[in-house]
Amino acid sequence: MLERFHVPDDIAVRVDDKKLKEVVEKIFQSRGISEKDSQIASDVLLSADIKGVDTHGVSNMLRRYLQYYDDGIAKPDADWNIIRETASCATVDCDRGLGLIVAPQCMDIAIEKAKNTGVGMVSMGNGRHLGMAGYHAAKALEHDMIGVCMTSSSSGVVPTFASKAVLGTNPIALAAPAKHEIPFIFDAATSTIATNKIRLAQRLGVQLAPGWVADKNGNPVMENFSLKSTNDPDEERLLQLPLGATRELGSHKGYSLGVVVDILGSILNGNLAGPLSNNVLHQNHFVAAYSIEAFIDTKTFKELMDKYLKALRELPPAPGYERVLYAGLPEHEESQKRLEKGIPLHPEVISWFENICSELGIEFDIIK
Repeated sequence: MLERFHVPDDIAVRVDDKKLKEVVEKIFQSRGISEKDSQIASDVLLSADIKGVDTHGVSNMLRRYLQYYDDGIAKPDADWNIIRETASCATVDCDRGLGLIVAPQCMDIAIEKAKNTGVGMVSMGNGRHLGMAGYHAAKALEHDMIGVCMTSSSSGVVPTFASKAVLGTNPIALAAPAKHEIPFIFDAATSTIATNKIRLAQRLGVQLAPGWVADKNGNPVMENFSLKSTNDPDEERLLQLPLGATRELGSHKGYSLGVVVDILGSILNGNLAGPLSNNVLHQNHFVAAYSIEAFIDTKTFKELMDKYLKALRELPPAPGYERVLYAGLPEHEESQKRLEKGIPLHPEVISWFENICSELGIEFDIIK
């Protein structure tokens, strides 16, 4: 994640990850979520916080999920089930269950199918937000598999040459293991910027970069843009751009990748997406697991991955840069720091935790 979206050290309040997880579990349980599901949900959220993906951790997402439950958008007792199935595939109706809870269990289904057939795929409809997509893809790693996760989400992104936002940010994640190198874990929206980063920019008072958003007519804003406030009517009309920002810079590629996600994550399970969804809130998903052994000797694959990733790391950096990275490496390094020093939270987030813990009668003792 870009440094501008991290909480500045001079105001950050460091909290203990284990204590924070316990508090988050209790907060979920206050909305009628079972103990088992609360543990799953808090694990997904804390994984993002530990890796430094603050956009998908407790700061941005926890209160949003609580609002989902309070407004009836998501069901705390969702009875999700498989509605169609083969040896390697399954279609799941999430019953408005939070993807944060349903997706990890569907990834387990995909992994079990991959053990038997080599490949397992699950398409999930009627769902809600699943948090950090990379978490679900990475579940495959411990089984010597390649994992994939995608989310077909509600509109906010304007297709190339269009003046109306009909696509979601539609992230794609892929995780692949290595032998000694840190696993490759790619997780990114098909838009230039995730919606949550705009929320972070508002909280931190940082500018949006050129090409991140479009005006109300779909024209890319190609200059630094300062957000005024969350209530500014002009900012409510801002549109997000597909990856690439403009046709000349490749926005048609980000736009089409978003369509790919809609096909696999929504249309494949019979749900509406994109211009057909009429802005109805939805987050439908697709997960897959690929058994490496079904394609190649696992040991050989991991050794090749080591050579490949090491070769990337050892490329000579361009002037002004210290080194070359690959997806998954900076998140691993940030995890080591945060597990030792604590997770940095914004004072406003700490205040929110204090208030809700007081309201629910939960002990607040998370500061490192």
